Amino acid sequence: MIRDIHPRTPVATLDRDSLDCGSRRRWSLEAIAPVVGMSPWFIRKVLGQPSSRSIGTAELLKLIDQDAFAETFVPRSKIPEYLSALPTRPATAELAIKSPHELIAGSAIDLLPRLPESSVQCVVTSTPYWGMRVYDHHFVQRWADGEECALGNEQTPEGFVRHSVEILFYLRRTLKSDASVWWNLMDSYNTRTQIRANASETLNAMRGNDKRGWHDHACRRYSAGHAYLKDGEQCQIPAQVASRASRLGYFVKSVISWKKNGSLPETVDTRVTRELEYIIHLSVHRTPLFNKKVFLQIPESVGGRHRAYESEKLTDVWHFSTAAGLDGHGAQFPIALPGRCIALTTREGDVVLDPFVGSGTTSVAALLLRRRSIGFDISDKYLETARRRVREARARAPISIDDDVTGAPERPRQATFL
Repeated sequence: MIRDIHPRTPVATLDRDSLDCGSRRRWSLEAIAPVVGMSPWFIRKVLGQPSSRSIGTAELLKLIDQDAFAETFVPRSKIPEYLSALPTRPATAELAIKSPHELIAGSAIDLLPRLPESSVQCVVTSTPYWGMRVYDHHFVQRWADGEECALGNEQTPEGFVRHSVEILFYLRRTLKSDASVWWNLMDSYNTRTQIRANASETLNAMRGNDKRGWHDHACRRYSAGHAYLKDGEQCQIPAQVASRASRLGYFVKSVISWKKNGSLPETVDTRVTRELEYIIHLSVHRTPLFNKKVFLQIPESVGGRHRAYESEKLTDVWHFSTAAGLDGHGAQFPIALPGRCIALTTREGDVVLDPFVGSGTTSVAALLLRRRSIGFDISDKYLETARRRVREARARAPISIDDDVTGAPERPRQATFL
């Protein structure tokens, strides 16, 4: 099946004539704020209503007209339609979590609303990147902006940014008050290229061992048709996701550069070779649970200091070797990456969530650090691999960490499920 990506930016405007500004329909401030990308206090300032808790259509249009407006996960022209559809969405039954390391088949958008509210202490994930991989299990999702596609196969990078932020929107209600989200992303270039299944295929092609032509590939990314990006231009995706996460109400604590030791070469002669991916650290409140000194207390294999490259100071540049894409998964991160994130922002017994768990690296790291975990994935094949890796990890000695967390009140230890 051909799944080509043609970045043709749609032309859409807000149809004001079809909106009934005299309608009695109103939305809560909490529902409006993440969609228009403004804080509740700023919305009240715009509307001149310090005590307002609900907003009508005319007031919504006033918000959309503000210079401060920028979209989050719903395009400007679709906001009234999206909000009007909210009450008609059916309630779903809460997920039954039966195992200390639960792995569940399904899409993040469908499963996140079924998690208990304020139940997750830490999220660590690496989603598909835009227009870079085609996976064995191609799951078409319907998104709030109306697009229907698998995450990573959007026709424009803006679509990918919207969909990433939509997942963050659904994550928000599941998080505890001192929780953290660690979101691993790599940027993409708006350029014509074949989309391969994994890094090994790419390296094989660079060595001249792939004899397939352009039309022999199942998925290809084109570059013409975007509203402003030129062929060969970097898309700036991680920065856009971080900016929109802030508009949802998250605190952007850091944008960390992951220096990949052992990254693939690139054959482009007009720019530098990339060796970085990015880890966006988000929190619900200004002071999340954060044990900075654990960086020096745990083994390098699960995220401790990389002695060859890192000093005793934990900075926003992290050094991890790349994973080899083992177990049939085309894009894994090393155990040390989720291990460090988990160790820094959780205590023993806390719940760690990976909504794109793949072959289970986050679940393995959580087990080794005596945390519980939940993982979602659309692929039964990857989930079976993840279950096997979790079983194998049980044979390894789990790691205990000092429970003294700077800036956080002492909490009783929770039961350890290993």
